[in-house]
Amino acid sequence: MDLLERDAVLQDLAGHLQAAVGGPGRLALVRGEAGIGKTAVVHHLARLADPHIRVLMGACDPLATPRPLGPLMDLAPHLGRAARTALTGVQAGTCRTDEVFDCLLTDLSAYPSLLVVEDVHWADAATMDLLRYLARRLPSVPALVAATYRDDEIGRTHHLTTLLGTLAGYPWVYRHDLAPLSRRAVARLATGHAVDAERLYDVSAGNPFIVAEILAAPAEPIPATVRETVAGRLSGLSASARMVVDVLAVLGRRVSSPLLAGILPAPESALVAAVACGIVRTDGQVTEFRHELTRLAVLETVPAAYRLQVHRQVLAVMRSGPVAADDLALLADHSEGAGDPAAVLEYAPAAAAHAASAGTHREAAAQYSRALRYADHLPPEQRTALLEGHSRACLLSGRVEEGIASGRTAVRLRRVLGDRPHEGEDLRRLSCWLWPAGRTAEARRTGLESVRVLEGLGPSAELGRAYLNLCRLACHEHEGPVRAAAYAEQAAALGERFGDAGVVLQARFHAAAARLLTEGHGWEDCEQALSGAMARDLPVDTGFMALGLCRLAALRRDARRGAAAVSRAETYCLDRDLLSYLLCARAWGCWGLLNQGLWTQAADAAQRVLSHPGSPPVGKALALTVLGLVRARKGMAQVWPPLEQAADLVDESCLLDTGLGWEARVEAAWLAGDHERVRAEAHHGLAALAERTHPWLSGPLACWIRRTGATPPRVPAAEPHALELAGDWAGAAAHWDELGCPYDAALARLSGDAPALHQALAAFEALGARPAVARTRAVMRTRGVRPIRRGPRAATRANPYGLTNRELDVLKLLNEGLSDAEIAARLYITPKTAGHHVGAVLTKLGVHTRHEAARRLHHPER
Repeated sequence: MDLLERDAVLQDLAGHLQAAVGGPGRLALVRGEAGIGKTAVVHHLARLADPHIRVLMGACDPLATPRPLGPLMDLAPHLGRAARTALTGVQAGTCRTDEVFDCLLTDLSAYPSLLVVEDVHWADAATMDLLRYLARRLPSVPALVAATYRDDEIGRTHHLTTLLGTLAGYPWVYRHDLAPLSRRAVARLATGHAVDAERLYDVSAGNPFIVAEILAAPAEPIPATVRETVAGRLSGLSASARMVVDVLAVLGRRVSSPLLAGILPAPESALVAAVACGIVRTDGQVTEFRHELTRLAVLETVPAAYRLQVHRQVLAVMRSGPVAADDLALLADHSEGAGDPAAVLEYAPAAAAHAASAGTHREAAAQYSRALRYADHLPPEQRTALLEGHSRACLLSGRVEEGIASGRTAVRLRRVLGDRPHEGEDLRRLSCWLWPAGRTAEARRTGLESVRVLEGLGPSAELGRAYLNLCRLACHEHEGPVRAAAYAEQAAALGERFGDAGVVLQARFHAAAARLLTEGHGWEDCEQALSGAMARDLPVDTGFMALGLCRLAALRRDARRGAAAVSRAETYCLDRDLLSYLLCARAWGCWGLLNQGLWTQAADAAQRVLSHPGSPPVGKALALTVLGLVRARKGMAQVWPPLEQAADLVDESCLLDTGLGWEARVEAAWLAGDHERVRAEAHHGLAALAERTHPWLSGPLACWIRRTGATPPRVPAAEPHALELAGDWAGAAAHWDELGCPYDAALARLSGDAPALHQALAAFEALGARPAVARTRAVMRTRGVRPIRRGPRAATRANPYGLTNRELDVLKLLNEGLSDAEIAARLYITPKTAGHHVGAVLTKLGVHTRHEAARRLHHPER
């Protein structure tokens, strides 16, 4: 697994090592919970050490009777003769430990050294004395001593605590805490794995060991290694301490001291022992497991009958006093655990409503799901209300198919009840989410039916939202600014009348978006509407418009605005738990990276969208299209499978509405030299666009027809496409350069003069666009442009991936797990240059991570 978010501590440790070997010596304490990566850090430090520094590594073992001076026994073969003889004497009982200490100090004084002692929390008394001895004398020794220990397993009475107290007064002792990985780092590690990165972070709390084990066995609810680790820790607990741990596992994540005392009499002393084993921790009056996965592993071992008993006790204790809103979720959980359906239906809906109002939509969806499991015998009105709440929460939290299913059932039940207002509102909400599900034709029909139902009931706020939905669909389906503006006007009028600021702002936004896509102006109006929604704290409206700006920027190939829009949408949607909007924003963000020429990053981002189980079909289709295009542009195999899979996920209208999916198929055919397919696919798309107005969709299709040598039909085209179609390749290229799209600029220059062709060739080579390079060379030969740039050197051609000698050097250093800065230091180049080489290696190997690249060094056939 990649070593992430450890650069700062590694830099500090490397600085200590450099200073220590020049004297005076230092002691570095590296501490953190089990699995946090202490071993990985010190081993990485050892690899960073200069060749003239001697590396000595030993470790303490969790033995019932620890080996005397166990770490020294590990590294004895690397010590001088005197130290080895003294250690042999200790084993034979003919030498005192203080003689060993003296010999080791003499040995360390003779060579610049890095001495690593791992897992000092398991050290025997003699090793503790050795560390005391060395620490006091380090200023006279050219050595760094690095000691690791688990700070979650030492209490006030632990023998290591005494040693740490002794070291506190030495200024040459440095302490380094390893923090859990951030959400971003966990998401990066999860790239390419079919796991929910948010869920992975929640259950692991960023612990690298747990993250790695889940990724190694994603199908297992609890990896066997985690289960065995937990069992090992529990095995040493007393019966009373084990009971405390079991009860805490049943009670949930954060347990107050009064609640625990209400279940177990006088749990304090047993709780101290439980904390000492490192599984749970206390924070004031609250006790919790360090990791949710650990709690689940413990809960798995608690007998069902005892779990039922504890749930019933907790439910009785919590219901005996006032119930706070924040306790509703816990009460619902214990109600179900206690087997009390009436209590579930009392607390789960209330917990769901509270979660929804707080913006925690995944929690709301889970609570509505819990209530619906017991709702078969509820009156139809109550059950329908639960289905509506469940649908809303699911749709916002990435469970689109579940949300649509509940929405359909709610519509049917409202129709049976004769409740026309709620039926119309449910139809509108269903229509809103059929579009990201890739069912645009059904979304249109359902939206029109919603308006028909609500119009028959007279003006209302719900009708305003229904008109707004048709306005959004008109914008998504590129029906032109006139149709969108008409719906926007109707929606805004009702929004003003009934005080729905979100409707008013969204109507302005989508009317402006339709103008932007067809006429080229309106971005500032969109920004103003979004800012108004943010100022009024309208999360769902804001999330929708923030996502809309990502889409607009991607469709218009505006890389600068797109990057800012995606960053804002990600931040906002993460904070508000708007998972569906977040994942769609990331999918559009993949296109921004692709357009900027950052193809490896684009593929990585696409993989993250695809691996998340909550990604809506439209988001997956966009991400699959990016993967297909990256493969096509790099000249890799398996170009069409992701493009075909994208087309299968959504209906044809949706593929056309997103635009990029259709154009990608045409480009892939052109790169493969299949001009007949280029023209067929492009004409098919243009025919479907005949009744729509979107120059950013029809323009590129016409350009691809022109690039095959055929004459395209006259269609609306955005400025860069219109310039190319008019023969102004220089103007088109300049426009693409201004938008930050180097690949599109190079395509435009293929129609240019000799200098333009050379410029295009250089751009394609820099991007690693092998098929485009070949096409450009063919064009140059046809036009008699000379000289054609030389191809790669013989050594590069001999490499199966076309790696240069320098890139092979970089690949070998990637195999050592080095960062860009470390590679730069080894090769005497700048970190920026090292980064360029790493990117080139990943591109040529057709992989997305440094780890995958390193594996190719040993298994080139993979």
